[in-house]
Amino acid sequence: MIDVSKPEYFTNRELSWLDFNYRVLGEARDKTIPLFERLKFLSITSSNLDEFFMIRVASLKDMVHAKYSKPDIAGMTPQMQLDAISEKTHGLVNTQYNTYNRSLKPMLKQNGLTIIDSYEDLTKKQKAYVEQYFMQDVYPVLTPMAVDSSRPFPLIRNKSLNIGALISDKEDESEFDFATVQVPSMLPRFIEIPSEKGGQTLILLEQVIEMNIQKLFLNYKVICAYPYRAMRNADLTIDEEDAADLLKEIQKQLKQRQWGEVIRLEVEDGIDKRLLKILKKAMNVGEDEIYRINGPLDLTFLMKVNGLDGYDHLKYPKYEPQLSKDINTEEDIFTQIRRKDILLFHPFQSFGTVVDFVHQAAKDPDVLAIKQTLYRVSGNSPIIASLAEAAENGKQVTVLVELKARFDEENNIIWAKKLEKAGCHVIYGLVGLKTHSKITLVVRREEDGIRRYVHLGTGNYNDSTAKLYTDMGLLTCSKPIGEDATAVFNMLSGYSEPLAWNKLSLAPLWLRDRFTELIHQEEVNAREGRPARIVAKMNSLCDKEIIMALYHAAEAGVKIELIVRGICCLKTGIPGISENITVKSIVGNFLEHSRIFYFYNNGWENVFMGSADWMPRNLDRRVEILFPVEDEECKKQVIHILDIQLQDNVKAHYLQPDDTYQKPDKRGKNLISSQDYFCQEALQAVAEKKKNEDEVSRVFEPMYHNEEE
Repeated sequence: MIDVSKPEYFTNRELSWLDFNYRVLGEARDKTIPLFERLKFLSITSSNLDEFFMIRVASLKDMVHAKYSKPDIAGMTPQMQLDAISEKTHGLVNTQYNTYNRSLKPMLKQNGLTIIDSYEDLTKKQKAYVEQYFMQDVYPVLTPMAVDSSRPFPLIRNKSLNIGALISDKEDESEFDFATVQVPSMLPRFIEIPSEKGGQTLILLEQVIEMNIQKLFLNYKVICAYPYRAMRNADLTIDEEDAADLLKEIQKQLKQRQWGEVIRLEVEDGIDKRLLKILKKAMNVGEDEIYRINGPLDLTFLMKVNGLDGYDHLKYPKYEPQLSKDINTEEDIFTQIRRKDILLFHPFQSFGTVVDFVHQAAKDPDVLAIKQTLYRVSGNSPIIASLAEAAENGKQVTVLVELKARFDEENNIIWAKKLEKAGCHVIYGLVGLKTHSKITLVVRREEDGIRRYVHLGTGNYNDSTAKLYTDMGLLTCSKPIGEDATAVFNMLSGYSEPLAWNKLSLAPLWLRDRFTELIHQEEVNAREGRPARIVAKMNSLCDKEIIMALYHAAEAGVKIELIVRGICCLKTGIPGISENITVKSIVGNFLEHSRIFYFYNNGWENVFMGSADWMPRNLDRRVEILFPVEDEECKKQVIHILDIQLQDNVKAHYLQPDDTYQKPDKRGKNLISSQDYFCQEALQAVAEKKKNEDEVSRVFEPMYHNEEE
């Protein structure tokens, strides 16, 4: 058997992630996309990069500090990775700002929206307006901080936007002090000012402060002032074994997140060298960690610009999620689930069905218990409200709230306390593991005994992101799945560990082996001359064992089609190894988030969905659930969804043997954008259902008239 473990057969995960962010940036550069949608994509690349540095780059820095030099699966040491990341990220940032300055900003101006570049661009009236706004709304909030022998350099908060200045009380500029002022995050990042030529004119808050900074340092001369922004290590390190109270430990660590090591310093291009030298020393950053920005720091403000009213003609038409054709709002949800399994496809179909499932369970007098895992929820979650109501109604409510959900820790602590006050049993998961599975169990007393209703999903119980992420869900009252669901919650809340499962496969103990068996079976079928095929859709693929299993299967003749949105450490086109593997990434208006796995299985097609990507953290360090789709109609729907995504040639990028991603040649081909297709399909299904209902009403209409007569 070929040795497929060589480093040259794998791509580094961090560089692969940067390639994904380049694909998102590609949407911002695509002139066929509406202008305001392009703003949104540019904003996303900026927020993506922030999180990447705070977690992934920070983790590599920690390894270097600890003198950890073990190479990754691609043969790169932590220091080699940092060097490669720095080079690639500087190129990415340059492309971001070229896109903003040369393409998006001029096009905004052509469409009546001007973003001011500098003080000189303002008219006399506008200058007066900005000065008045500064004195009334901004000045009272600001706290200028000088640095001298009695006042040390202040702690600069993570991701905060600041303005650094050199000030002097003498005419001779050779003697100066450093001062800094934080741009208040509670004030709007941009301000609309009167426009004398029609349209709208915006100015950024930091520019307003810069223009008026002399007013903060009376009796001093401001030599220069430039914005800067520091990115810090925000990766929480918690020793759960020694943490007597996980809740308190996480609350303590959240405060520390603001003061972690600086790993990236953004400054305005052209910053005074003396000012930069002070920042560089105070932040303890090297030249590679400094990013000179030709434009506004922190482009995430463009998401707010995207939200401005009056520009609908420069956005995609708003899509409203449709009710699944399998759902009847006039009928009890439990009756419908007893009739057949119900497949849900968000955001094309409404997440409201899941919200209603929990809401009806909270009110139903026959429901005895509700159990649910919560990883990320919305700010004003209707599901949380229903769980609290259920507890108040006397039902047994058990909720696992994952406190370690990165950047949602604070939000989840608030919800956990609220649920506890309402009388819910709240648990915080297992030591050393994140509970990432998405499962709800409703136990109901019925005429023929106790019945268990289960919702299993690929995405979080977050009604807000359910409108933005593509995810799958299954509602079922299958007895074997119900028994497994009970076992899951018993395992999470106590010490019960089932010896066998009916239908579900769980990480970290059983899921890796299950995936390996499924891949290996396709390999066996291929070696024995039978047709063999794997289609797998996920967010990320970087697990070495899984990749090696795929290589062996492909070498045996298995046709493998992968749809991987982000990180992919597998390489295509390796002679004799991965020539039977294709990898495509779909980057569209919605974030592709569902995990779907198809195995041909000699014609006995197996379809699974779940919460886990093919990553070591999902398979080894998280509680994840893989569940089968066995109802024939539901299975056909899932296979159809995969088929359409495999045909996508508008929003798809194909991984090339040289590790680059390219869009397919569309000349002479029928254009298919899978997300647009699913929107139309959902709308059409609702229209057909209404038409059928209207026809039924007309058939029975004379009968109703006769009865009235």
